[in-house]
Amino acid sequence: MFVQLIEGTTADAAGLRRQLDRWRQDIWPDAQGFLGATLGFTDAGQVIDIARFESEEAARANSERAQQSDWWAETEKYFDGDVTFTESTDVEELRGGGSNDARFVQVMKSSGVDRDRIHAFDEALEQYLDLRPEVLGGLRIWTGDDRCVEVIYFTDEDEARQGESREMPPDVQAAFEEYQDLMAGVEFLDLKDPWLL
Repeated sequence: MFVQLIEGTTADAAGLRRQLDRWRQDIWPDAQGFLGATLGFTDAGQVIDIARFESEEAARANSERAQQSDWWAETEKYFDGDVTFTESTDVEELRGGGSNDARFVQVMKSSGVDRDRIHAFDEALEQYLDLRPEVLGGLRIWTGDDRCVEVIYFTDEDEARQGESREMPPDVQAAFEEYQDLMAGVEFLDLKDPWLL
């Protein structure tokens, strides 16, 4: 899997959504190798788009299409300032990956992460997620040796907040708290009305 993370800010979320709807209708049908996307807006106007492709080659071929280029040239006008692109083929699926049934998505950007220790805690994380039925799945995207972006898909925000406060068995709680310590310095982006393909 090849992932493109596209980030920026906007003061015109409605206009950007119209562009997304146009992409879905006019460009998506011919986008070869496109697996799906998760896009949303935070309350502060941040925008993040996680686009998934079968391969880097498929993503490049899609970007080079005139129709895609013309659409992006127009879409870019809806962003305030620069747009950043981060790419990765180092992607791990959590509980089967993302879900288009989600009504709330939380993106967590971390740096200074010890990858080996995180992987050692993945079994404990799975146990924790098994006790959180509102978690539909997730992705862990490595964007550097010690940097990653985790994308967690929830049934909805209310159930996610309730799940956060749910009491866990002591062993699972202790393991998860240590896992959280490993992910210190996380930037949270809450996408309350995600656009999912």
